[in-house]
Order: sequence, then C-alpha cells, then structure tokens
Amino acid sequence: MNDKSHVSLERHVCLVCGTAFDTGSILLDKRLRASLELHTSTGWGLCDEHRRLFDEGFVALVECDPERSGKPTGTDRLKPEEAYRTGRLAHLKRDVFAGVFNIPLAADQACVFVEPGVIEQLQAMVTPTSE
Repeated sequence: MNDKSHVSLERHVCLVCGTAFDTGSILLDKRLRASLELHTSTGWGLCDEHRRLFDEGFVALVECDPERSGKPTGTDRLKPEEAYRTGRLAHLKRDVFAGVFNIPLAADQACVFVEPGVIEQLQAMVTPTSE
C-alpha cells in the first residue's frame, strides 16, 4: 500500500531544539498526485516553548559540536541544517547577551550557535545565591 497522498500536514523544525512541530497548515499537490508524506517539513521556526521565551526577550545559546557540524561556506555563520546540536541550551536576556558578547544581534534572531564550553563559562560567571 502506498502511504503517500496529495495532501500533507506542514511541519517546521525548531531552530533551538531541533524538534519538528505542526504549523497548522495543509499542503496540497496541485496536480493531485500522491507525492506527499503524512507530514512534510518545509522550513525552520520556533516551537511553542522557544517562541514564548523569544517573545519574553530571551536569546537561546545552542551548543554545537564543531567536529560534527558542517563547515560554513563563504560566511562565518553556521546554517541551522549544518549544526550538530549537543542538546545543551542556555537562554539569556537580550541585553545581558549584548553585555557579555561583542557581536551584533538582529532583533528577529532567536538563537546563536556556540562551541562547547561557552555555556559552562557563562555558568561559572554566575554567583551562587545563598539561602
């Protein structure tokens, strides 16, 4: 039995955590050919949790393994599809990020990819609170 259809549920992949999530849109093959899977990933976006954090003024630091990630070509920026995420994340307020790092951050930029060790360095900068 063929599992393909002429309709599909659209998905995006979260830039931060890499999980697929439904967009609520339906895709249709205009020729009505059975060419689409049940779910089709069409691009990048933010899942509900990371959208909420972005809307609250946070930027996500996503740790990536440089040995397993693709090599940036032409620019010094790593593309989302090239990034090999290690699973470690940190969220910083945008003003704190600007104070710690000396790189420009676009208003619509939700995340940055960082090398292993950066998140640990940031954690070491935080003074523990005594209760």
